Amino acid sequence: MEKVLVTGPTAGIGRAAVLALAGMGRHVIAAGRSETKLETLMREIEEVGGTAEWVKIDLASLRSVTEAAAEILDRHDRIDVLVNNAGVGASRGATRDRFQLQFGVNHLAHFHLTELLAPVLGEGSRVVQLTSEMHKRVDGIDFGRLRRPTRTWQGIRAYSASKLANLLFARELAKRRPELRTYAVHPGLVDTGIFPWFAKPFLGNALTPEQGADTVVWCASEPSLSNSTGGYWARRSEREPSAAARDDALATELWERSEEWCRPFH
Repeated sequence: MEKVLVTGPTAGIGRAAVLALAGMGRHVIAAGRSETKLETLMREIEEVGGTAEWVKIDLASLRSVTEAAAEILDRHDRIDVLVNNAGVGASRGATRDRFQLQFGVNHLAHFHLTELLAPVLGEGSRVVQLTSEMHKRVDGIDFGRLRRPTRTWQGIRAYSASKLANLLFARELAKRRPELRTYAVHPGLVDTGIFPWFAKPFLGNALTPEQGADTVVWCASEPSLSNSTGGYWARRSEREPSAAARDDALATELWERSEEWCRPFH
């Protein structure tokens, strides 16, 4: 039975993906913050005939990521699919490690988790990284700003930069770990908790979480993709990301800086 680890599994796209994958016979490892919500999810997975377990993780704390990864490594000798799904939107603030909230949660925590789980991500394992078309709103990453808490008016730009980081990470991971299969996925405009209440009237024809999870689940499970890696996907089709997302020098710099920032937490 394949084992699938999903972050942010208790709501939105993550919950929809978890229930779909569990219904397909995958064993789900749900990594989230709320024990109460995780326990509720376990019951929902049982109702669709799936099997699951949970691990507590706070992606706003690199120490918490380290502890969760150690628990996962203690339980399992292989993870077949890692879905880096959890994320925050245009929120203000900083992580416990004093990074911009969006960069710290959306990119750095998932970079750290993926690196720590390297021993159990083997030949053919898949890494599905959630990103967004919003990455096209920025043409680079201002590394000097990443230690400054996000102010409200900066929120969209900070979010877009974190989504660019997601794409660059998936691209660089494909080069450094060619035995893996990596997919950066834009789920579409999805009506989830990532949007503040006042933005809801402007979402228009937003997708449901189930619709948004479709390409995520497809990249996590479709046999025909077993020889594909490093691409950017939406609506089950490979797309070309922005020029900045194809900048190999920027991808390498992001990787090296991320390694340096995460090193104290290994």
